[in-house]
Amino acid sequence: MSLWGGRFINESNKLFEEFNASLSFDYNLVKEDIFASIAWSKALLEIGVLTNIEQKKIESALISLKKEVNINPKKILKSNCEDIHSWIEKNLIKKIGDIGKKLHTGRSRNDQITTDLKLWCRSNIKILLKNILNLQKQFVLTAEMNIDVIIPGYTHLQRAQPITFAYWCLAYIEMLKRDFSRLEDTLKRLNISPLGSGALSGTGWNIDREKLALSMGFTTSTENALDSVSDRDYVIELLSSASISMMHLSRFSEDLIFFNSSEANFIELSDAITSGSSLMPQKKNPDALELIRGKCGRVYGSLFSILVVLKGLPLSYNKDMQEDKENLFNTIYTWNYSLLISSLVLKNIKLNRQICYDAAEKGYSNATEVADYLVRKGISFREAHNIVGKIVLHAIDIKKSLSHLDLSIFKKYSNYIENDIYDHITLSACIKKHLSKGGVSFNQVKKKIIKEKIRLNIS
Repeated sequence: MSLWGGRFINESNKLFEEFNASLSFDYNLVKEDIFASIAWSKALLEIGVLTNIEQKKIESALISLKKEVNINPKKILKSNCEDIHSWIEKNLIKKIGDIGKKLHTGRSRNDQITTDLKLWCRSNIKILLKNILNLQKQFVLTAEMNIDVIIPGYTHLQRAQPITFAYWCLAYIEMLKRDFSRLEDTLKRLNISPLGSGALSGTGWNIDREKLALSMGFTTSTENALDSVSDRDYVIELLSSASISMMHLSRFSEDLIFFNSSEANFIELSDAITSGSSLMPQKKNPDALELIRGKCGRVYGSLFSILVVLKGLPLSYNKDMQEDKENLFNTIYTWNYSLLISSLVLKNIKLNRQICYDAAEKGYSNATEVADYLVRKGISFREAHNIVGKIVLHAIDIKKSLSHLDLSIFKKYSNYIENDIYDHITLSACIKKHLSKGGVSFNQVKKKIIKEKIRLNIS
């Protein structure tokens, strides 16, 4: 069923109809379209297009249709309708007859679809916000359980300075807080109703658009109809936020893939989120993390796709904009799934504490503390840096960690070094010294965990 036809003499080519149709994916908007249609029917009642009885019949039929869809959402796909709007209108008319034909008065699919899409985005942003908070909570709980586990910190994938696994967890909480904030900002900007904009120039009916907007939970209504039906900034923003967040989850995945490797062996992942090899019996593969890392590319592609679609479009609505939905739906599904899987990975993680400690110690990650020790003795940092570099080189040659070097070796390079050096270069001592805000010290990490537990309402 088409929502147009009087202008045309001949029927559409079947191949074109298939190419033109969007029902196979915009059926996801059925609940939003019904919700907005009920709100529109009430607006039509206020201006006298519908009688009270007619509006009640339309609303009742739409609610009935929603219940049917809830039972079997895929029933929509059996139809040959062009899109979700025509499917709803067809079934509405089937239920209540010609009264159903009045509902589209003053409304265009142009303002209808962007309203539906904003409503869908709004609902899914709320789900995403919840899942981001839940992942933050899992990071906090994991940090609390591993507050004293020392691991190597890396730069250039080379062991750099000792940190704790709890501190590593807190770094990802900061990323997720930014993801949360971006989503909140996107929600503020998209929560403005375009309904009543018509095809591009507004509606010729005296609709109270502000009241209509508030009835649907929007904060206000849009100011320019031409922009309203053209605007997909909110889709770009949401896909951009998804891309940044998936990048964070991809980095998280890469860290754990490395930590889980046989070469590092810092952690053990649960059987619940790993898989084996069809050939090699010994394998335990971090598939969940690799999939998150891989799916990040799909999300990036979705962002790039919508930018390319929109970059050369004239105002206002163009059929190209039908391409805004499939990638968006898939991206939000992927993002939500990745957040849930990340929480599951963390929940069941096991740390090999001694291996982590040994790796931090063997990597000369306490070398900076030796330099700082010399600075406190009155040597300039640049000179101290040079001295410690030579000490490390010697330690590598004899295959010993700094804390296991004899004092005589230290003195060979600087007479300023005394026996108290060993009190300064244990991994625990190195960590305790980093007391500045945002530092790795045990006290700072404990304070941060308490602060985050209060913020996230973790008892």
